[in-house]
Amino acid sequence: MSRVHLHDLDFELFIPEAEVNEAVTRVAAELSAKYAGKRPLFVGVLNGSFFFAAELLKRLTIECEITFVKVASYHGTSSTGKVTDLIGFNERIEGRDVVILEDIVDTGNTIVHILDLLRDRHPASISIATLLFKPDAYKQHVAIDHVAIRIPNDFVVGSGLDHNGLGRNLPGIYRIIPNGQ
Repeated sequence: MSRVHLHDLDFELFIPEAEVNEAVTRVAAELSAKYAGKRPLFVGVLNGSFFFAAELLKRLTIECEITFVKVASYHGTSSTGKVTDLIGFNERIEGRDVVILEDIVDTGNTIVHILDLLRDRHPASISIATLLFKPDAYKQHVAIDHVAIRIPNDFVVGSGLDHNGLGRNLPGIYRIIPNGQ
């Protein structure tokens, strides 16, 4: 499928599923090497990171645990700039190595908010891994440690990312077609 229509918008295939899978495999190898002999806690940011987290954890060669936090900062096709906690942390993380898993990092507001929550709980370390990173949209000064794929500042869906609830299940990454061209 090279084009899809979701609600009121059209999208075209931008990154094929095979390329997404290769990028996830590379990040899993990086994380497996970095945390060899340790047992990190992965914190998936719902809903979008569910797909990335599932594929990543299947490829890890280390012992690990996973939990999820749900936050929201999007409405339609743009970030609201305001992050709202919906589901918080329940695990004890003091002294643990923690890896935040995001589907996409654009402005970075969500990452900063989650980092603030985590630092108050005194983990041994915090790393950030993301499927997609939009460097042109990034407004923070926090390093993104593990990036599967860098993309331009286009609105995208697929592989966990959605447009008002639709498109998460699409294999690969699709980008918006301006004015439905």
